[in-house]
Formats: sequence, structure tokens, C-alpha cells
Amino acid sequence: MNSRSSFAGYDFSGRVAVVTGAGGGIGRAICDAFARNGASAVNWDRVPGDLDAPRAPRHFAVDITRVDSIETALAATLDAYGRIDYLVNNAGFAGPTMPLDEYDPLEWQRVIEVNLLGTYHVSRLVVPVMRRANAGRVVNVASLAGKEGTPNSSAYSAAKAGVIAMTKSLGKELAQTGILVNGIAPAAVQTPLLEQMSPSHVQTMIDKSPMGRLGTTQEVADLALWLCSDSCSFSTGAIFDLSGGRATY
Repeated sequence: MNSRSSFAGYDFSGRVAVVTGAGGGIGRAICDAFARNGASAVNWDRVPGDLDAPRAPRHFAVDITRVDSIETALAATLDAYGRIDYLVNNAGFAGPTMPLDEYDPLEWQRVIEVNLLGTYHVSRLVVPVMRRANAGRVVNVASLAGKEGTPNSSAYSAAKAGVIAMTKSLGKELAQTGILVNGIAPAAVQTPLLEQMSPSHVQTMIDKSPMGRLGTTQEVADLALWLCSDSCSFSTGAIFDLSGGRATY
């Protein structure tokens, strides 16, 4: 059953959630879920998305491959809200689908810059804010591709594998600071990101799912909010699969 009429509820009143890449797709679903549960939701993205939609998040223009852009958005966010309680590193770029030896080196590097280095730079700048508060949650949206290695998607797989390892490392570093760091590894989720991939590539991912379907953005948002909630208290440096039964480890 893909749709539900009710969701788990949390009280995030007075809290501030920053979500990268929240102009649409998974990021926007996470922002909407935070807002629905009382948080101030902030979108760090190059584009604002639909500002007329209900619960439209506050937008600060950010290119996560540029450190100066992140620094500007961070200063503006702190000026507006004075704090950041939750960081969801969601911004991603799939890149083209093709064999590794046919991949343009500059395009391969761009996928790494967005997915891995972008997550690193945002975390590097936001974590000190959380350290000062002795509290916080970081959730990195990785991918099952980072665990399995998706054929004809070497750059994306490598980048997300890096995000998974970085999540485990940072979680251990911050384990006694009051800051928890966890990751989500979805299989294919119905988002505009899939439009960058060939239909046959997407169908292959669906065929691998025991549930025989794509995940939904709301299912990712539900897990992200639990990881940021007080209900999650003894998990850090962990990767939570969201794969419809596809994950094998």
C-alpha cells in the first residue's frame, strides 16, 4: 500500500531544520514534513521551488559546491533564526548513465563535487554551530547505489559510498557531543532525479525491488524526521536502508 492518510507526529516547535536541495523531490517532502510538525523549515538550494505551496520553506540560494555560497546562507540562516537544530544533506546530482570508460572526466568529477564534497562542505560549516549548542542531528541522504554499486552509474555510486563512510566517521567523532549523525540509503525513489536516467535504467532498479515499486518521497521524509526526533537517541554513524527489501547488507 503506497499511500497513507496519517503520519507519525513530532513536536519540533522552536526548532530550525535546514535541508539542502529542497526545491523539490525528497528535500521538499522533508521540509514539508518538518513544517507540518512545527519546525521552521529552511531550503538551501539553487532554486526555491514552489513558494506558493502550503508550508513553503524559507529559501536561501545555495550552490553546495561553492564554500562562499554555503557561508553566506549559513550567516543568513543564523541571522534569521539564531540556531540550526537539524541538517539534512539531501542535495544530489545523478549524472549520466553510461559505462565508466565512456564517462566524461569532468562530468564524473562534477557528480563527486555535488554529492560528496558538497555534503562535506555543508557539514563542515554547520557542525560547529551544533557543537556550540551541544545538540543537533545530521541526516545524510545517501543511496543504495553507494552500498551495491549500480552498473553504468560509477560516479554516483562512488560519491554515495563516500557519503556513507563519512556518515559513519562523523557519527563516531561526535558521539559524545549531543549531536547524532545518521544516513538514509534509499533504493530508487520517484523524483525528478530519475529523469536524468534512462527509462531502462530506472526499470532495472524497479525490477530489483522485492516490493516491485519505487519508494516515495514521503517515505524518505518519515524516516528523516524519526532520525531527527528524540525517539532516536542511541543510533549514530548508522545507515538506514529504505529499499523495499532490496538491500542485502
